[in-house]
Amino acid sequence: MKKLSRIMSALLAVTASGQLYAEQVQGTVTNHDGKAVVGATVEIAGTNKVAKTNEQGVFTLEVNPGRYELHVVAKNFVHENVEVNVQANINAQLQVSLDKSAIEIIDVNATPFHSSNIESALPITVLHGEKLRMRQANTLGDTLKNEVGVHSNFHGGVASTPIIRGLDGPRVLVTQNGLDAGDASRVGPDHAVSSETSTSESIEVLRGPATLFYGSGAIGGVVNVVDERIPSSTDTKGEWLAEHNTNNDQELVSGSFTSGVGNVAVHVDGFYRDSENYTIPERNGVDEVENSAAESSGFTLGSSYILDNGFVGVSYQNLEQEYGIPGHSHGDENIEVFADLTQNRYQLLSELNFDNSVIKSLNTKVAYTDYRHSEIELGVVGTTFDNESLEARFELLHQDFFEWRGGLSVHYKQSDFTAVGAEAFTPPSETNSIALAWIEERHFGDFLVQLGARIERTEITADNVRLPDIELVEQEHDDHHDDHSDHAHHNEHVDGATRNFAVEHVFTPVSLSAGIVWDFMDGYNLGLSLSHSQRAPSSAELLSFGPHIGTGSYEVGALFELHDDHGEAPHFGLTESDIVMETSSNIDLSLRKFKGDFGFIFNAFYNQIDDYYYERATGLAASDGHDHDHGDHDHGAHDEHEDESNLPLYVFTAQDVTLHGFEAQAVWQVTDEFAWRVQGDIIRARLEGEGTELPRTPPARVSTEFSYQGDTISADLLVSHYFEQTHTAPLESSTGSYVMVDANVNYHFSLGQHDLSLYLKGINLTDEYAQVHTSFLKELTPLAGRSLAIGIRGEF
Repeated sequence: MKKLSRIMSALLAVTASGQLYAEQVQGTVTNHDGKAVVGATVEIAGTNKVAKTNEQGVFTLEVNPGRYELHVVAKNFVHENVEVNVQANINAQLQVSLDKSAIEIIDVNATPFHSSNIESALPITVLHGEKLRMRQANTLGDTLKNEVGVHSNFHGGVASTPIIRGLDGPRVLVTQNGLDAGDASRVGPDHAVSSETSTSESIEVLRGPATLFYGSGAIGGVVNVVDERIPSSTDTKGEWLAEHNTNNDQELVSGSFTSGVGNVAVHVDGFYRDSENYTIPERNGVDEVENSAAESSGFTLGSSYILDNGFVGVSYQNLEQEYGIPGHSHGDENIEVFADLTQNRYQLLSELNFDNSVIKSLNTKVAYTDYRHSEIELGVVGTTFDNESLEARFELLHQDFFEWRGGLSVHYKQSDFTAVGAEAFTPPSETNSIALAWIEERHFGDFLVQLGARIERTEITADNVRLPDIELVEQEHDDHHDDHSDHAHHNEHVDGATRNFAVEHVFTPVSLSAGIVWDFMDGYNLGLSLSHSQRAPSSAELLSFGPHIGTGSYEVGALFELHDDHGEAPHFGLTESDIVMETSSNIDLSLRKFKGDFGFIFNAFYNQIDDYYYERATGLAASDGHDHDHGDHDHGAHDEHEDESNLPLYVFTAQDVTLHGFEAQAVWQVTDEFAWRVQGDIIRARLEGEGTELPRTPPARVSTEFSYQGDTISADLLVSHYFEQTHTAPLESSTGSYVMVDANVNYHFSLGQHDLSLYLKGINLTDEYAQVHTSFLKELTPLAGRSLAIGIRGEF
């Protein structure tokens, strides 16, 4: 916190003093029929000056004399930018007319320019407002699973991360207000994402490489959870929610409040969620997923100082979670294991705008996160995961230079990760990176050109990497024990030994990007994005060596090589191959229609990734090294081989892959109240040379959604068809098709200054039995059966 205080003091020292505003900008916002647009937001670009239109569509802003750019935003309308020249002693009068849009257009916080989703060459999806509340689930991945191009690696409803275009784990970065969430979710799918959706304002999904802004860990995309924990204004507003779900008897309450006095703004939010095991459509006498109960709570305190040219603020977040880990078993025993998660996060955020000839703005983001995740079995802590991280990013944007806007970004990131215990499959390690990025964009008539480059230095160090001598057997014959040996660079045999050594790897990922958006016709544009991105492998991909009980597998990192020669027992040694970076060459093409009552977005992409790290099934199995006679032995002891179970062996392997696919979304605003949406996506992911598929690739799907929005009643019906997934990797089973039917209805009313909504939400209304192909536990944890949620939420 001392470091954060020093940074905040330095930022305050360089800000300008307050000013008295003498003139006004007044105007009226209407649609093309001349009707007032109520609640439109009018913002002066580069300042904190914001106004809302009243019932007559009128707004007023106080300014000093000068030239300004006004950004006008309203729901169901295309954004409009208006230039105005304010002269001394003369109030400016404006008339702004907005075009209707069936496609939702939203400004994106995840990019330095805060431009809208249709102005980006890279496809961006934003989930917010009532739609976010109705899609909200226990986990981030399950909340986003219905968005085009996004799936979930569903892990029994207690943990899940988003899958973007077939990529997840260390390739998809989850951020909180632009900075890494700092949890352990990228290490394994049984580790929950620490970002809470119930108190968020919006969730932004950048599909495709976003390495220019976020680094090599975003080679597949970014999910940015946006909230008001550090407020940017002193406006008083609040939101609260209470909900009960019948399927798992879940209770959820959450709330947030933002206000301020003078130049000081404050924010507080919190939530509590408690659920039992969830039920499924009965199969073979089973109608419940054991060990899927969860309890979580958290709160955030934030404050900021509002300046004429921006703001500076800090926040503190505490998160506590306890959740079961489904599918945790040894042999024929089902062992109840739960995770106890604690995270404390401190964040500083600043946006400062300057009026000089060179510097336009300075955006600063700093976060320190202390994360701990313990896995507890039979009341005893078996394994503890710790991640202590510090991240800082400084974006210095310049004034328009020959009509180019952009700037430089300096990004530092440090992560100290440890895993200690009987089932610690990866050793303690430290990852440090520092990067310099450059981004620019410029309009050339109907063309918007976007350019960028980034160079990064990433260092991974570990002092105690283990190479144990393990016994490997054929996966189909777990009771067979062959002789085994340890194979190192000199092929020496060390029977029953574990070797320990230190490693250090340094990588220099380079990323380049070029994009163009062509407004070739009024209300239409074409986006083309080309990128070359590199990613250093994560410490888990390199150094893992042990049982990963959450996925039911034995994982070995790319630092080790499996020797399975004829006439010789299979064994591991240090690899003699170079440790290389992933290199992605990506092309993305988007066609958009965004004006009028009918709109669409079509995306096609092709991604060639050289040296892609994935877990290759070997057909072998290794002992989990765990004693199952818990009544007679200490946790973690293993005196008898017959007391141990064998886990399928997966080895991280670097191989060239090709991913390509298509995404489509079309919306027809039939009337002012009724809309119809159709969308779908498909992806193929294949290993080059072999022609085999990557494991756990999402199936093709198509969905249709009917929405009604009246003055007091709103309703939504979503029908999604997931196709059978037969494009499977070796030793991977296929998954059948299924149809999910979800619906919700809301009753809106006012009580004093409160806008209230009573709602009823139904999920899987047909009680369909569905296995998620992207899940590591698809046979053990199918999707929940029919569930109904009733709740009330309020805003003021």
